[in-house]
Amino acid sequence: MTRAFLGLGSNLGDRLGYLKAAVASIGDCVAVSGVYETDPVGGPDQGRYLNVVAELDTHRSARGLLELCRALEASAERVRDVRWGPRTLDVDVLWVDGETVDEPDLVVPHPRMFERAFVMVPLAELAPDLAEGWTDPADGDCRRLGDWDELESSTSEGIS
Repeated sequence: MTRAFLGLGSNLGDRLGYLKAAVASIGDCVAVSGVYETDPVGGPDQGRYLNVVAELDTHRSARGLLELCRALEASAERVRDVRWGPRTLDVDVLWVDGETVDEPDLVVPHPRMFERAFVMVPLAELAPDLAEGWTDPADGDCRRLGDWDELESSTSEGIS
């Protein structure tokens, strides 16, 4: 089994609902960070995101995790019209212990994770060792809404 981390975000429709459904579909998920509401970084003008990081204890390779990410996005009917545009669900492979990949469609560790508070702040909750020495670029607001367990069992009302 290998420790791996996925970053999940949503800024269209029932944001929390999309995150809940995706996390529930990750069979080897062992922990989920708190839920953060964040400003979009890059791309067109768009609404704020809800973001979490999921920790997995998995047999999947980075490539297998990318396939999982794409399946989760497809189940949320994600449309890829504009790079870094609004989306129902975005799922990225952030880190896979002991694995480095540099291919056109997959780079692990994620090439921009250390530049993004919406990744590093929730990741630091689960894996302080990966965030050691990281400094916040202060590029947009990253506000914690609550623990995953609390919000996951609540309705999406007021957060959607």
